[in-house]
Amino acid sequence: MSRAALLVLADGRFPAGGHAHSGGAEPAVTQGRIRNADDLAAFCRGRLHTAGLTAAALAAAAAHGLDPLALDEAADARTPSPALRATARKLGRQMMRAARATWPSPELDALATARPRGAHQPVVLGLTARAAGLGPKDAAHCVAYETVSGPATAVVRLLSLDPFHATAVLARLAPELDDVAAQAAEAARRGIDALPAASAPLLDITAEAHAASAPLLDITAEAHAAWPVRLFAS
Repeated sequence: MSRAALLVLADGRFPAGGHAHSGGAEPAVTQGRIRNADDLAAFCRGRLHTAGLTAAALAAAAAHGLDPLALDEAADARTPSPALRATARKLGRQMMRAARATWPSPELDALATARPRGAHQPVVLGLTARAAGLGPKDAAHCVAYETVSGPATAVVRLLSLDPFHATAVLARLAPELDDVAAQAAEAARRGIDALPAASAPLLDITAEAHAASAPLLDITAEAHAAWPVRLFAS
């Protein structure tokens, strides 16, 4: 496995379009649920252990060699919000373009042909990791990291939050990122039916427990998609 390939894939400058998305942070800031670094940490922790775990497992399964079309259907079933499904496919389409230019692969070509409007981004990322010679846990780490780094970067722009404080939030989450990646890789080894289906439809942010810290991803995604003016696409 190439550590350099992992760095390239996880780099926020990899041209896959993620910079235009806040991962739910923009509506959370607007609603006053993220006001400072502590709120950001709670939001990221909740996102990591719910939607992040689910997406990381899908990516790990694709990197493991499971059927990407079946995984794409599994991703649809695990994404109740139409807005989030549309976002995931748009990001998947953008990542596919970057991936095929960077690590050409018959498997990527086949998925692009079968899903011309885009497969779910975690599935594409997992297949990209496989094309780059990376393993399931590597793919899971990439997804887990982008699950929290996207909102952290967005909040720096939305709140003018000190970037040092935002980076400190990510650093303190590192052990949990490792744990989520390990859970995701283990689930991938057990097959599609064993993949987690955690979500965060309507839960308050608190610091007491992972489940209670999950953001209002599904509901706020639908509201955010209807905003006439917004800084981020999602």
